[in-house]
Amino acid sequence: MSAGEGWYILGQEQEVIGPYTVSELQAHYSSGYLQPDTLVWSEGCSEWNPFSSVPDLLTDAPQKNDPVSAGPNEEDEFEKWQQEVKEAEAEADRNTVDDHDRPGTPPEGEEEFTDDDGTTYKWDPSLRVWVPQETAAQKNDDYDLDDMVYVQEEKVFPAADAGNLQLHKQPDNPPETVPEKQNGKRKQPEKSSDKKNAEKKEADKPPESWFELKVNTHVYVTGLPDDVTIEEVAEVFSKCGIIKEDPETKKPRVKIYTNKETGKAKGDALVSYLKEPSVALAIQILDGTPLRPDDKIMMTVSKAVFEQKGNRFISKQVDKKKKKKLQKVEQKMLGWGGRDDAKVAVQATILLQHMFLPAELRADERFRQELEEDIRDECGKLGPVDSIKVCENHPQGVVLVKYKDRKDAHKCIELMNGRWFGGRQIWASEDDGSINHASIRDLDEETDRLEKFGAELEAD
Repeated sequence: MSAGEGWYILGQEQEVIGPYTVSELQAHYSSGYLQPDTLVWSEGCSEWNPFSSVPDLLTDAPQKNDPVSAGPNEEDEFEKWQQEVKEAEAEADRNTVDDHDRPGTPPEGEEEFTDDDGTTYKWDPSLRVWVPQETAAQKNDDYDLDDMVYVQEEKVFPAADAGNLQLHKQPDNPPETVPEKQNGKRKQPEKSSDKKNAEKKEADKPPESWFELKVNTHVYVTGLPDDVTIEEVAEVFSKCGIIKEDPETKKPRVKIYTNKETGKAKGDALVSYLKEPSVALAIQILDGTPLRPDDKIMMTVSKAVFEQKGNRFISKQVDKKKKKKLQKVEQKMLGWGGRDDAKVAVQATILLQHMFLPAELRADERFRQELEEDIRDECGKLGPVDSIKVCENHPQGVVLVKYKDRKDAHKCIELMNGRWFGGRQIWASEDDGSINHASIRDLDEETDRLEKFGAELEAD
């Protein structure tokens, strides 16, 4: 029998595994993977035989627990272990308290006491020590003698009758149940956990059309006026709870849907609350009521339902920095900041036109600083001002004044609209944020100024 012949093993589930070479079988036997009663078969054998009954396989196979295979320092390790045991026993003898040194009576005359962990101790006069007492609960948890005896295990894999077994496959064509070899390793059969994970992935398949969020803090509103503003919607719906804020713009998370062609409001909006109970409260209070007291059109308020865009689900990429910043804002909004007794303030920005000429800013470097100070002093009389922005290149001399409260912003419009400043009449209105005024500039004036500057350079 050559070492290259193919040998097959009969597995625990009656499956045929192989082929193996003689050296592989001997290695598996020495490592404990194969037992003496494991059935093996090779071409030329009339039936399946136990491994131990095949003389050629056991000729060169190293025996299990061969002392030769043990490490060279095994005896040294055993002597070291014995020395440690002796030292531990000597240490225990030194720490043993002599019977004559033990007190004859318990300290302070107590016969019983309870420890911090609930264990009760009683004084034993014969042993002169405190003995822990078992409670009723501990007694019920004790094991009986029958519970501490191992039950004879059932034989899961019955012994195969070698006489009744026949090999239906040729040795060169092993059965399909035999795992294939890949890179010298046998491919393991698919586990039940993998099937469960596959079923779970199938169950978590993204929705194909309309779906609802697990935690829905959004309400969908219809029946809004054509000239509705974000601040107006936020002021009405803040009665039912705290509305989320955009950490960048500091504005409430209210989206008014507009017509893409005309840019006008379509009459519906999406309001995002900070907490889910606010959604039910908004539906209960605001559904069927007008946005403005004098309006005849009633609003319809319901839970928002979202629709997947496109044929394939694409998960939204989350900006961790933005998410962390948003969490800080939400914690601040939920903190003890006086929101229980005071009404939530909605910010607003006022657009002041004809406050200056661009040429005045370029002529005097201090003109901008003085202009900001004058506007802050005058507008600050009406309420807290968050910021002032001078659009230095705007041909209409625009200044943006941001108030912390929308009511103060409306007072500023009444005060500043039509007022004269520096020989020019001011136009004041509320900015809706749709135009970036800081990027607007007079191109003709810029061209003339550049040509004039080029002529001066050529003259020099």
